[in-house]
Formats: sequence, structure tokens, C-alpha cells
Amino acid sequence: MQKFKIASFIFIVFIMQFSKAHAQNDSHKSLFQLQQDFMDLRFGMFICIGSPTFQDEDWADPNMSPAIFNPSKLDCNQWAEVAISAGMKYGCLTTKHHSGFCIWDTKTTDYNVMNSSYKHDIVKEYADAFRSHGLKVCLYYSVLDIHHNLRPGWIEPKKHTQFVKDQLTELLTKYGEISELVIDGWDASWSRISYEDVDFEEIYMLIKKLQPNCLVLEHNAAKYPAQEMFYTDVKHYEQNAGQKISKATNDVPAQAGIPINATWFWKTNSPTEQLKNVDSIVINNLIPLNEAHCNFILSVEPNREGLIDNNAVQALKLIGEKWKNTGNAPKLPRETRPIISHNLAKFQKSNSSWSDFYLSDFGNDDDFKGRAWISNISVKQPWYEVDFAKQQTFNMIVISELYDGKKYNETRIIDYDLQYFDGNKWLDIPIEKSNKIIKICRFPVVQGEKVRILITKFLPRPTIAEFGVYNER
Repeated sequence: MQKFKIASFIFIVFIMQFSKAHAQNDSHKSLFQLQQDFMDLRFGMFICIGSPTFQDEDWADPNMSPAIFNPSKLDCNQWAEVAISAGMKYGCLTTKHHSGFCIWDTKTTDYNVMNSSYKHDIVKEYADAFRSHGLKVCLYYSVLDIHHNLRPGWIEPKKHTQFVKDQLTELLTKYGEISELVIDGWDASWSRISYEDVDFEEIYMLIKKLQPNCLVLEHNAAKYPAQEMFYTDVKHYEQNAGQKISKATNDVPAQAGIPINATWFWKTNSPTEQLKNVDSIVINNLIPLNEAHCNFILSVEPNREGLIDNNAVQALKLIGEKWKNTGNAPKLPRETRPIISHNLAKFQKSNSSWSDFYLSDFGNDDDFKGRAWISNISVKQPWYEVDFAKQQTFNMIVISELYDGKKYNETRIIDYDLQYFDGNKWLDIPIEKSNKIIKICRFPVVQGEKVRILITKFLPRPTIAEFGVYNER
């Protein structure tokens, strides 16, 4: 009898734990639903505060003494109230910019706010204040970190990947639910940190493990095609850096932003400078972007006291009078699944049918918007091949055609076959073919030394900007 009671007790505990785990899993939304939920927020506040605030520079001295940092009257409730006055639904705080100074209580480095003159965890104060006002909490984090030598020429891949993981683990476990993590300073021409230097897939999987409902937004719209999601759950356009979203054709979840001032971080002339025109913000940005499946995020930078200047306070109040959040945004027209794995074909040996000076290596040189492989006009059966020199395991191929919106503004590869060389012979890859500019082909895992595309139907001079091969988890 006693054994039966013990067994029954164990069974009940098991059922309770199973039910709890099942309930938690039920709370995990699909990526598509998370993207739509984020679009429904429509309008947010980007809050840039950190060591640049005290140096009149957007890129601060990475060796600035923490003692200089002292926003003595910092009031995150003021920030939240200003955001609400404009009709905003979320905030996004710079936890660490490129100089490496952290504004949270971190155990990963002494270069943080707790060793400054302020000595308060600003990320906690922000998260508590915005959440208490009914606003969603998002965080910004820079992978480029000059203070800690996470920069070109100094990177130790394992060490620095772990450093990023340790910092993100703190940010995603200490401050409640984070709706979106905005990542910057990675895989850009100006940062020169690749997704291999600091392992994107490993970090993406960690984020999803810690917070399955947290969207990852990588600042890479300047490099990757607008039609699909490369290394991001939401496309981001930094408009004042010349990154423009197509309001007519965009069909993926996006966010676009500008600072209300001339720059992202506060400057000594910020309280008196002319801000962005309120009518333009509403009419030329907020309204049309929302209709194009794109949130608008406006940067409003706190001053050296930690408060938003009065001119910005008044401007946001006026925005709230001119624009009203009418509820949910237009429905996203399709599901988009991000590419997160390393491109095995990048910089590998390549070959092709005749292509004049548009050589085959232009088709796997990690340049999506400039150089491309272009077939010679006389070639009747174009082909393109990547040689790994050893067996590789892969389950996805992405063919990105050249797109310039003018001469090359439609797919030129109409029909095609994909094959892999297993060491003895060429074998067909079973795929569902795509007629889009970006052709994403997923299939059961294969192993091959080479892979190729045979173009069987095409418009004159088919092109490949990038031929990507991936082993996707």
C-alpha cells in the first residue's frame, strides 16, 4: 500500500510538471504571429544614452573613464510618459554602444554603469518604468565593442562569441520579457565582423532558448536583399544612413528609424537645435510605413541629466495630437523564415559557363548588391558551380539574383535544376522551385563535394549575385 501511495505521488508530480511545461510551450507563439504582433505596435521610441552622451560624439572614446558618466536626474518614467504622449507602444534602449560601455549591472566587465558616478542599473530602471506604463520593452546591443577588442584584427572567435553570449544571457534573464533584441555592429562594411567571426547561429539559438518570444532584429538591411530575411526576424532600415524601404512592394516585417535630432546621441546643442518636422514625421514616415508592414521608431535621446529635453517633449506631444494609433496594422501577406546558418559557399572555388568579365567568383563573394555573375549572351545552357574541395553537409540553397530595380528588376532565371556531386557522380536535388528574385530551396540533407545550378529557361543574361549553400539547423 505504501509503495502504491509513493508511486501515485510520483505520477501526480510528473503530470503536474508535464502540464506546467506544456502550458509554457503553449505560450510560445509562432514566428509569424510574433512578427504580426510587433507590427501591431506600429510606433516606438529609440532611446540612446551611454558614454557618447557625455562626449558630444555618437562614437565615444572607448577608454572614457566611467566616472564621467553621471545622469544624476535620470527618470525613465518621464521617458515612458513622453512616449505615451506620442502614441508610441514600445521602447528600445541602447544597453551598449560601439564603445563597449554597459549601462546595466553586468558581471562580464568592469566597464559598466555600476562603476560610474551614477551607480544604478539603467536597463532595470527603464524596463520597470516602461512595463509599468503598459509599454513593450525592447533592447539594443552592439556586437562591435572597441573597448573589449571585439573588432577587426583582434577577434578571437570562441572567446568573443562566448563574451556576447554571456552579456546577452544577462540581458535576457534579468529584466523580464523582451519583445525585440536589436543587434548592431555586425556583418557591415564599416564594422567588418562576419557571422563566422562571432557565430550568429549559435547566438540566435541562445536568444530563442532564453526567450522564445523575443524577435531578433539585425541591422543588416544595407547589405542583404529586401525580398527575404537574412539573419534577422525583422528587417531594419536606418533611414538617415540612406537605407530606404520600398513602401510599394515591401511584404516582410520591418522597422525603420530616424533620430528626432540631427544625431542619435545627445549633444550640447540638442536643446536648441531644430528638430525633424513633425508633419513630415507623421505624413511621410509613420503613416505610409505602417501601411507597408513597417514600424516606425523615433530616436529621442536623454540629456546629461538623464531627461528628455523640453523641445523634444513638445514635439512628441504634437505628434500624438496629429496621429492616432488606430489599432492593429495590416496583416502580413506571407510567412518569412529567416536564414540563420553560415553560407558554406562564401569565397569557395567556383566555376561557370562563359560570363565575359562577370566572373564566377562574383557569384559567391558575399556582395549581394554590387558584383554578380552574369552569363554571356550567346550561352544557350548556362550553369554555375561551387567546389568545396571536400564533402559538405547541406540542406538549403539560396540563389539571389541581381536586383537593381531598373535593368534587373525581375527574375531572369525562369527554370532550373540543382545538383550535387557526391564524389562519384552528379545527383539531382529534389526541390520545390521558386520563381522569385530570391530563390530559397530547402530539401532533405545531402552530402557533396560540389553543387551546381543548371539554368534551363531564362531571360537573356541570367545573373547570380550570390549563390548560398547552408546546413540549416
